[in-house]
Amino acid sequence: MTILPALRYLPLSVLRAAAQAVAWWLKRSPHKSMLWKTRVNIALAYPERTDQQQEQLARQSIEEQCLSYVESLKCWAMPAAWSVAQIRHVEHLERLTTALKNPNGALIITPHLGVWEMMNAWVHQYGTPTILYKPMQNPHINAFVLQARQRLHAQLVATDASGVKALFKTLKQGGFGVILPDHVPQPSGGIDAAFFGVETLSSTLASKMAQKTRCALIGLSCFRREDGQGFDVYCDALNDAALYDSDLQTATTALNHAIEHMIVRNAASYMWGYKRFKHIAAHDDVYALEIEHIRQWRRKLL
Repeated sequence: MTILPALRYLPLSVLRAAAQAVAWWLKRSPHKSMLWKTRVNIALAYPERTDQQQEQLARQSIEEQCLSYVESLKCWAMPAAWSVAQIRHVEHLERLTTALKNPNGALIITPHLGVWEMMNAWVHQYGTPTILYKPMQNPHINAFVLQARQRLHAQLVATDASGVKALFKTLKQGGFGVILPDHVPQPSGGIDAAFFGVETLSSTLASKMAQKTRCALIGLSCFRREDGQGFDVYCDALNDAALYDSDLQTATTALNHAIEHMIVRNAASYMWGYKRFKHIAAHDDVYALEIEHIRQWRRKLL
């Protein structure tokens, strides 16, 4: 019996306090789990920062990630109207509405940045998107999340051949889809492309969709306001010609750069706690190395 639905009755302030307590506990083990992966990723992404600056960003990111998790759980538990009401400001909304008018459809790019789940109900005000959905490992959480997403009447499709076909059809009909572009793909679904200056396995799906359909590309991200009262959404027009280049290497690299620009707006809010650099040519497993070695190796590439 899952307790997840009970989250509806817990104030967001209580959930945030719990998340901060978990973050405090995680930060006590710098060589384990989420903090370790976060430290490695930041060392790779921000070699120009001092060791102290990297550590500060990593610890700040742990807290942001924990907060994002509980805020996502809360929005899944609450009615859609609650999530919509949390969006207090939208930066450059016209970029989104213009993209949605594209006769070739629109593909919304939402990296693992900020509280992307908080945008779901808000985005559904503009239509019914096709969303690629990857089931979660925990069956209770997966059922809870799936139910929350389905009540928005989105077309949820699996991240397989049939799902890709459904997304392609939506775009060809002038509709819009949503994709998280920064998953680490299977080798068959990606190529090595620079991400924060490191050649790493990167998904090619969004780039292939842009090439085939000439759809509009729009980046969306959602961040907690500094006063903790609601969230702000940012719309980024991804209109670099390289994103549509016929050369998949060029297009994928351009998309990675676009994602980087979105992350730079609030670097601590990116989900650095997963193995984004799991497949890089220079090391079989960069996460098995000492942090000092990683920093030295990365700075040599500058």
